[in-house]
Parts: sequence; C-alpha cells; structure tokens
Amino acid sequence: MLDRNIAAEVLARAVKTGGDFAEIFLEDSVRTNIALKSDRIESLGTSRMHGAGIRVFEGTKAIYVFTNDTSREGLLDCAAQAAAAVRSGSGCTPVGFSHWSAARAEEIRILPGDAAAARKAEKLRAANAAARAVSPEIVQVNCNYGDVVQDVLICNTEGVFVTDRRVRTRMRVAAVASDGKENQTGTSSPGASMGFEIFEERIDPEACGKTAAEKAVTMLHADPCPAGVFPVVIDGGFGGVIFHEACGHSLEATSVAYGVSEFSGKLGQQIAASCVTAVDDGTIPGEWGSIHIDDEGMPASRLTLIENGILVNYMIDKLGGRRMNMAPTGSGRRESYQWAPTSRMRNTYIAAGTDDEAEMIATMGTGLYAKSMGGGSVNPATGEFNFSVEEGYWVEDGKILRPVRGASLIGKGGEVLMRIDRVGKTMTMAQGMCGSASGSIPVNVGQPMIRISHMTVGGK
Repeated sequence: MLDRNIAAEVLARAVKTGGDFAEIFLEDSVRTNIALKSDRIESLGTSRMHGAGIRVFEGTKAIYVFTNDTSREGLLDCAAQAAAAVRSGSGCTPVGFSHWSAARAEEIRILPGDAAAARKAEKLRAANAAARAVSPEIVQVNCNYGDVVQDVLICNTEGVFVTDRRVRTRMRVAAVASDGKENQTGTSSPGASMGFEIFEERIDPEACGKTAAEKAVTMLHADPCPAGVFPVVIDGGFGGVIFHEACGHSLEATSVAYGVSEFSGKLGQQIAASCVTAVDDGTIPGEWGSIHIDDEGMPASRLTLIENGILVNYMIDKLGGRRMNMAPTGSGRRESYQWAPTSRMRNTYIAAGTDDEAEMIATMGTGLYAKSMGGGSVNPATGEFNFSVEEGYWVEDGKILRPVRGASLIGKGGEVLMRIDRVGKTMTMAQGMCGSASGSIPVNVGQPMIRISHMTVGGK
C-alpha cells in the first residue's frame, strides 16, 4: 500500500521541526450497504474510502492532519503541515522498519465482494418474511445488510510497519407492531468479523426477523412499567451495554488521563462487588469487536479491567500512555483515517460467575427483569447514566408476571457495580457501534445474567 522508502521519507519530514514521534495510518476500505423497506429493496450502494492520516507528538501534545492524496507528494505535504505545528520539541531519529502483516486470510472463507448482491438481498427478504409472519400486527419491517473490507497500513518512527485486513458483516432488522393507536419497535442486529460465511455459521436471517417482531408484539401489549427503586435483573448479551457505557468509558485513558473519570487514581482499589470480573478482549476470533492489531499498530490483547471487584487495568492508547506514564494496552482505535486514534473498547464484558439464573429471579422479590436493553447516555466524569429497556418484565414474589414497557434504568456506574449481588454462569455478547472522541467503531458488549440489589427504575 505504501513503499517503505516513501514512508521513511514522510516520517522524517513529519519530525523535521522537532516532533519526538510520528505515525502514518493509511486506509483503503470498500463498503456495501443494502436496505429493504416496505417489502422491497429500497437502496443498494458500494462506497470506497481511501486516504491517510499523519500524527506527530511533541511530548503530550499531538497534531493530526489527514488527506485523500496518498501520492508521495501528497503525503509529504501532509507531513509538512503536521510538522509546522511543532517548534520546540526535542526531535527524534526514525528507527528502521520491521515489516510484517497482521492479516489472517484463513479466517475469511467468503470475502463480501465475492458474494453477489442478489444473495445478500435474499437474506434481507428472508428476514422480512419471517418478521411479518409473526403477527398481523407487524405493520413495518426495515432490514439492512452491511459489510466492509478495510485494508490498513500503519508505520511510525519507532520502527512499526504493519499491514492488516479487517472484514466485518452485519444484518439489522427493526420491526414495528401497531394496534392502530400505538406503535412498538423490536430490533435484532447480529454481526461478526467474518465474510459472507456468517450466514452459514452465525446469522439465521429468519430467526433475526422473528426475534425483532416478537419483541415488538410483546411490548405492544405490555403494561406501563412502575417507577421506583427496585431489584433489577439484567439479561446477558446486549445487557452488557450498561457496563460498557456506565463503567467502560470511564476506564479509557480518554477520560482517565485527564482526571475526569470517576475511576481516576483508583488502580488497586475495590470499585465493584467481589463477584464482578470485567474484561476487554480484542483477541476473540471472529467477534465483532476483535482486532488483529489496534489502529496504532500494536497487537491485540486480552485485558482484565476488574478482577474480583478490584480495578487492575485501564484501557490505554499511545498518547494516553504518555500522559499517564503507563504502557499502551493495544486499545488505540479510530473510525477511519479521518480521525486520530484514542483509547477505546473492543469486546468488553462481565465474565461468567457461578450463580443460578433461575434463582436470581426467584429470590428477587418485586422488581424488573430487563430482558433486552436499548440505548442510553452516560457522563464519564460522574458515571451517571440513563438507559431504556427495550423488552422488560415485571416480577412479583420472584415470579415473572407480565411484560412492561417504557422502563428505564437510572444510576451511577460506581454505585451500581457495588450493588451487583448475582452473576450468572453463561456469558453472551451482542454487537453495537460505539461513538466517542475517535469516531464510531464496532464493539461487542456482553455479560451473563446479573442482578443488582436495588436501583432506580424509571416508568409511569
């Protein structure tokens, strides 16, 4: 993707005025998106993104410039613009490259480009038909298919010169149920770091459509959720979004390095109940948030964040590591060459525990069982969060009585972590896109079923 001699020349130009580190991130990506609405294929498009970003450090100051002109002249001009912002640094001498490829071609059996668009459209039609077959109350189904093949090259003045190929495929179904007066929506959005073989190994389009439609119909006939402070059981899979948002972002160097995280300076301290162990793992084969290398050229890692309630690690990128005087953890990620990388999550989850899932509900008294979570928001500085419950059930005397809608979970990350009193035996994960300082990136969230002894439930 880039001649090594040209790369060396560009990096030398980038540190010419005193920068003590420089990096090139070059990307060439091809994406396909297909949308089905009202029983017909509404759009089909393929796009290509090509360009490079050049980053220069001067101590803990970073300058980032990007361009879609990846010719020698274009890259040298980009490097000169970055260098122009550095005037008083100590400078550095670039190290000779050690060239290697992180790509694992054997992981992908069917590259997305080798599957005809008609085959991809068939999967959407199958999901649409399955969703509509659930009930005559299903009045609308939107199905989306997306894939990306991203080729990258990362090199820097420390001698890194690595190439990688990232392949991801995903389907999303949103079904709307209506009784003529009210509407409710259910979704299902599976994906993986796989090619088109995902439909042979991981995604059943009919099951995807059925799941989304059944959620919508169930919630259409649900009662309003009571409001108050109650025990809450949160199911596995996308239930892990609570940990991701309410705690995970507060463990990224993006906030920790500036002292604006509720967990800054708390390494070695207990921040969660002793039954909680949490992990951020970029090495799980085929998972949506997995990486071979991060976007700074560092190999993927498995990072334990919380061990038996004790905070043992943060997620750290290269610049965050300078600010914190700590080593990077392979957590530097970015949406594309148009974004500078920063510390981000990969596959982040609460590890499996030893508690029986049925016992959690049977002994919880009166409260909420959140079977499926929706979106929400969090303030990393305080850990305060608010999340909607997509599919919820009301529990009385340890028995699930009825579905409830309009529920939300409100709390503070540090407090909720300490109130977890049960962690189930089976951990599952779900896929999402996470937005932060370096753009929108694919991540997995996950957990076993967990129980929180008490938290604020918003409702009617």
